[in-house]
Amino acid sequence: MNLGELINTHQFSLNSDEKNRFLLPLVKDLNQFHSEHCSDFNKVSEVVFNGKDNIESFDDLPFLPVSIFKNFDIKSINDADVFKVLTSSGTTGQQVSKIYLDRETASLQTLALSKIVSHVLGKARLPMLIVDSKAVFSNKSSYSARGAGILGLTVFGRDHTYILDENFEFNESILEEFLEKYDGQPFFIFGFTFMVWQYFYQSQLQKKYDLSKAILLHSGGWKKLIDISVDNDTFRQGLKEKFSLTSIYNFYGMVEQVGSIFIENSLGYLHCPNFADVIIRNPLDFSVQPIGEPGLIQVISALPKSYPGHSLLTEDIGVLMGEDDEPQGWKGKYFKILGRAKKAELRGCSDTFKTNFA
Repeated sequence: MNLGELINTHQFSLNSDEKNRFLLPLVKDLNQFHSEHCSDFNKVSEVVFNGKDNIESFDDLPFLPVSIFKNFDIKSINDADVFKVLTSSGTTGQQVSKIYLDRETASLQTLALSKIVSHVLGKARLPMLIVDSKAVFSNKSSYSARGAGILGLTVFGRDHTYILDENFEFNESILEEFLEKYDGQPFFIFGFTFMVWQYFYQSQLQKKYDLSKAILLHSGGWKKLIDISVDNDTFRQGLKEKFSLTSIYNFYGMVEQVGSIFIENSLGYLHCPNFADVIIRNPLDFSVQPIGEPGLIQVISALPKSYPGHSLLTEDIGVLMGEDDEPQGWKGKYFKILGRAKKAELRGCSDTFKTNFA
């Protein structure tokens, strides 16, 4: 099974044995490609992982810390083949990741995203309400993580309606007009988690609105909400009480591996699609953690060809909750996120790579 066939299969349909048979060879080939076409990745692979070329399982894959894209320009293509540069979000003064895409990788990521999103939205393009402002697209050549996320999901909606103005102020009249236009019809809402809560849920409304026909996809910004004691259950309950909104799907993804998103299953845990996988690693020695034991999340994807983003160690702490036994029949691993790693937990990992990446 080639990558195109893997992406086009019915998602969440491959069990553990099938993933080892179909996904692992593709990721191994991708690892070899990046070793041959990216000297930086090859150096890490040789020095940190002893040039590991006998990869028998996902656990054996060399990996890069996701933060490395903030400090180095890393790609496996020529400058002339760069189609788009994505940047991660960050506050003023923070370094941001820069991810270089060629047309092939960008196309693969869009196709893969569509196969995941269609599971919760269906195949029809629904009217789309976006909890953001068009101002997020101010830089056309280098989209932020927010801009890239919005752009990637607009293809699944129509009549894209932004409910924040150019100053990121909520505009209730836009919401009211949208709901009147699509009265009684299903529609699609997308927004980054903290923005949905801060700019939408917490807005002072003049009227009560019924969003029971809506399907909300949201992601990112959880740290800001956890700091004010808003967890996933609080988030869902608040939207249900205020808007009668119950079809809510959180997903986990990052600009460093756009397209490989992990979406909530019926248990409320994040689920791996057919073309991606996760490993939970002990932050002290990088050994693989069993089900139920927390550790650093490693994300694996068969999509990134223009840059070595196929195997990344994130800065998030998570727990593998199960595999191949989700009640609705979704196959593959599923997990939950506990939060960001503390600096002390990351120091060993960071030092290992910085020492050998000079």
